[in-house]
Amino acid sequence: MTTTHVLPHAGADITYDVHGSGEGPPLMLIGQPMDASGFRALAKLFPDRTVITYDPRGMGRSTRHDGRVDASPTVQAEDVHAVIEAVGGPVDLFASSGGAVTALALVAAHPEDVLTLVAHEPPLIDMLPDAEAARRATQAVQATYQAKGWGHGMAAFMRLTTWEGEYTDAYFAQPAPDPAMFGMPTEDDGTREDPLLSDRGAAIRDYRPDREALAAAPTRIVIAVGEESRATFTGRTGDGTAAYLGQEATVFPSHHGGFLDGEFGWAGQPEAFAAKLREVLRESSVRA
Repeated sequence: MTTTHVLPHAGADITYDVHGSGEGPPLMLIGQPMDASGFRALAKLFPDRTVITYDPRGMGRSTRHDGRVDASPTVQAEDVHAVIEAVGGPVDLFASSGGAVTALALVAAHPEDVLTLVAHEPPLIDMLPDAEAARRATQAVQATYQAKGWGHGMAAFMRLTTWEGEYTDAYFAQPAPDPAMFGMPTEDDGTREDPLLSDRGAAIRDYRPDREALAAAPTRIVIAVGEESRATFTGRTGDGTAAYLGQEATVFPSHHGGFLDGEFGWAGQPEAFAAKLREVLRESSVRA
């Protein structure tokens, strides 16, 4: 059974879902810019837990009234904190991509909220040895999107995120990718609001975790990377974040979206992914 709730908070109406009524601490699943719909497959694989999902402000069903369109990890951390207070914490937290950045900000600000954080491939540019080149590559994607529209911008984004290793001269020497090769439209529909392709997510990519606050928190923090995506942008930022926090990344099955089924056209291995997440959470309960 799933119930849906709307929580007014700080100039936004935050929509969250409560799945099931299992024993023990709730398991919260968050992403960014992905909303709760991306966790349908993973949530179903934890029928013994109360699972919480939510839509970040301005995404999916969560509307915002604060006059802003940017995605700030510190603002979103306060939204997640409000949801945890509403459902009753502390929680175990699995956080993916930009949601992992929000989760690191949450633990730094509200360490009592989270028992175990599994932060999966946080896309933090400054955690890379080639951060300057990576930022240049990201800015090139934004410039392509602004100049030519969604199809060209997404094709450039896919090349950025599938490139393995550092962004070298060889990367920048490539011709612009053809959207048609990826089955994407070449026509410009005039929109410029995509959070992946615009500068709306810059605060997420440029966030620097508060290492001292995280080290002082009682939360067990696990930085996770995908076995198939480890050499790409988000896998490398995951490894870099783990090193920044004085640990080694934990390898999960599949890729950046390894918990997805085929619904979104980029299927991972949700069953194997859930099994690994259970293993990591079980290790935390044993340590406790």
